[in-house]
Amino acid sequence: MMSHGKPGGRPPRRLAGEMARERGRKIIAQNKKAWHDYHIEDVYEAGLVLTGTEVKSLRAGRASLVDGFATLRDGEAWLHSVHIPEYTQGTWTNHEPRRTRKLLLHKQEITRLIGKTKETGLTIVPLSLYFKDGKAKVEIALARGKKLHDKRQALAEKQASREMRRVVVRRAKGTQD
Repeated sequence: MMSHGKPGGRPPRRLAGEMARERGRKIIAQNKKAWHDYHIEDVYEAGLVLTGTEVKSLRAGRASLVDGFATLRDGEAWLHSVHIPEYTQGTWTNHEPRRTRKLLLHKQEITRLIGKTKETGLTIVPLSLYFKDGKAKVEIALARGKKLHDKRQALAEKQASREMRRVVVRRAKGTQD
């Protein structure tokens, strides 16, 4: 017999419409290309204004941030070109996959972003899309585009550090090549 914490062994009753709340962070999509193409300067967490079918599609783990970017217009932040595919069980009320979505940020964050993006070369790119405690969030970054030689240098450093780790692991195991 399994006990549920109450005398009598019955599970606690839920009120009508009450659902079990999600806890923690469940990542849906990441933009690894952004880390390669940009120098990330500041990172912000923003909420998203979504329709029902978009949320259901995200819960299925489907989205792409690769071509995404954000703009600031009339004191509001907007997310462009993020692909959330249509919900497969959706009806005629399904959403448009690449529609512009409103970002939910605090006013002081928006004014800080407006001030920073007036600098030349800075843009706002999405880094990851995830659920946090049941709510859809997007991590956006203020970023500066990398030049081609910066990308090559970063790739060379990454390969060198990977090779160093390999050598350290081989030495720890006692094998030599």
